[in-house]
Formats: sequence, C-alpha cells, structure tokens
Amino acid sequence: MQGNRGRDTKPEMAVRRGVHAAGLRFRVDYRPIRELNRRADLVFTRAKVAVFVDGCFWHGCPTHHKVAKSNAAFWAQKVARNRERDAETDRILSDAGWTVIRVWEHDPVDDVVNLIVASVRRDDCELS
Repeated sequence: MQGNRGRDTKPEMAVRRGVHAAGLRFRVDYRPIRELNRRADLVFTRAKVAVFVDGCFWHGCPTHHKVAKSNAAFWAQKVARNRERDAETDRILSDAGWTVIRVWEHDPVDDVVNLIVASVRRDDCELS
C-alpha cells in the first residue's frame, strides 16, 4: 500500500490543471476545518468549497469497484469504512457551511471542472 498515492494522483492532477486553467486558485491536500483531521483534494477557502476526487477501488464506486480476491473480508470492511467516513465528512463540512463536491476518478475532467468553477463562482457572487 505504500505505493498508493494519497495525493497528486493522475485524476486529481487533471482536475487541478483544468481548474487552474480556468483561472481559479486553491489549496491542495488541505484541511477545510483545522480541528478536523480530514483533508480535501482541492479547497477554495474563501468560497468554502471542498473537492474530493475519489478512487473507484478505495471508495467503492458502484460502477467500477472490483471486489478484492485475496483477503476479501479485510478489503470489504476497509471500503465500507471509507464510505462511512466520506459520508461523515460530507455531513460535518455541510453543517459548517461548506459546499462539498465529490467526484469519481473516472468522471470526465471537463464536467468536473465546470461543476467546480460554477460552485466557486456562485459562492463568490454571494460574497459580494
């Protein structure tokens, strides 16, 4: 598991390049709430938008998740716990006034970038 990246994955980098090209600036691998030990992949602090790019295997994508053949019980429990933690994180951030965007690694980058840009710019308009 040491070779599995926690940040700077290919899907995450593609999203970051697209969002940066759209003119938005953000924090990478950052805690939206300092006291909460949960990190979002992209964080727009002023607009209070947290973006998570979830991997199909680690977060149990309903379309692409493949059940592990060896040590299946461990991996099933691990993925279930990841999904529970994701839901808890979404709830905590939403309760604190954050907009949470969760996308899968296989989602089209252009669609993800458009969603992020719309969310951040909408929140920026509300701030003015």
